[in-house]
Amino acid sequence: MRQVIALGGGGFSMEPENSLLDLYVLQQSGKINPKICFIPTASGDSDNYISRYYNFFNKQICIPSHLSLFKPQTRDLESFLLENDIIYVGGGNTKNLLILWKEWGLDTILRRAWEQGVVLAGISAGSICWFEEGVTDSFGDGLEPLTCLGFLKGSNCPHYDGELNRRPAYQNLVAKSKIKPGIATDDGVALHYIDQKLSEIVSSRPNAKAYKVYFNEEIKEVELKTKFLGVH
Repeated sequence: MRQVIALGGGGFSMEPENSLLDLYVLQQSGKINPKICFIPTASGDSDNYISRYYNFFNKQICIPSHLSLFKPQTRDLESFLLENDIIYVGGGNTKNLLILWKEWGLDTILRRAWEQGVVLAGISAGSICWFEEGVTDSFGDGLEPLTCLGFLKGSNCPHYDGELNRRPAYQNLVAKSKIKPGIATDDGVALHYIDQKLSEIVSSRPNAKAYKVYFNEEIKEVELKTKFLGVH
C-alpha cells in the first residue's frame, strides 16, 4: 500500500499533551516496533524541533531517527530513508523544503519510499508537500499557492481554523482558479490516503473537521466525515 497521512496541525509539535494523531501514524505501518524517521528540513533542521520529536517518540514503542540535510548523517540518503517504516516530515517553509529536497534528490527517494510501502506522514509543510499544490506562507507576505510533489491529486490547506486568514485565502484562490480544488484541514485533523484515495479522516480534537473546497458558480465548502480518535 502507498500511504500518506497529512496532518493539518497537531501532533507532538503543536499538541504535546495530546498523542492521538502521532499514535495513529505509528499504527499504520503494521509493525510492532516501527522505525520512524523525522525530516525537519522545512524548519532549517531546528534543534528544538528535533529535540521535541525525540522527547515524544522515545517514549513510544518505535525506533526513532532523523535526517538532517544541514548536517547529513550519511552520503547514502536513499538507504538511510528506505530502511524506515514511517517518514514524518515537520512543518516550516515549504518552498525551501521542496528546493532542498530536489537538490539532494529526496523528491525521488521519497517517491520510491512511498511506492515501496513506507508510510509518509507530516504536518503543515509536511502535509502540503505531498499534494499537487498547497497554500503556503513560505513567501513571507500573505498566503500563496505553491506547486508541490504531486503524489496526491488536488490542493491542500492546513491550519484551516488555526490561522485567521487561511479560510478566506484558500477559498479566494480556488474561486479565482489560482489553485486547484482540494481539501482543507483544521488543526488536529489528519487525512489518510491509501493508493492516492482518501481512506479516512481522523482528528485529535472533537470538533475539528476537514472540508472539500471547490468552485461551481460560487465557492463551495463541504464538511467531510471526520472520526474523532478520543473519547466523546
